[in-house]
Amino acid sequence: MNAPNPPLQNQPSSSVAFTRYLSVGSLLGLILLGLAWELVLAPVRPGGSLLALKVLPLCFPLIGLLKNRMYTHRWVTLLVWLYFTEGVVRAYSDKPPSNYLAMVEIALCLLLFLASAMHIRWRFRDLKNAALASAADAKPAQ
Repeated sequence: MNAPNPPLQNQPSSSVAFTRYLSVGSLLGLILLGLAWELVLAPVRPGGSLLALKVLPLCFPLIGLLKNRMYTHRWVTLLVWLYFTEGVVRAYSDKPPSNYLAMVEIALCLLLFLASAMHIRWRFRDLKNAALASAADAKPAQ
């Protein structure tokens, strides 16, 4: 009688865990930068503006990333390009200090994209390796 199949890998590899923390950290950085930029550091209008609401869509993927949902990592790699585009436009067209903040936004967007893309890649690799190991263990000896 064969033993039941062992569960797939429960503990993520260190690279997967690192990319998850990097994704969450860069997303939090984008949220904090957007709020500080539009309310305090270089607002469009003195005293802040409603442009600070641009960070609201970033709060939705934060929940999914904190819960380690693969689907969220996938779609945040698409959402981040909107903020990257804003950063490129404002880095070129705004005056200091706003253009420097836009450059920071660009860097955080690239970091978020790369971290999420690598998280997806390495997590699938780990799942594939765990499934192969499980299949090899379940194979009857001949």
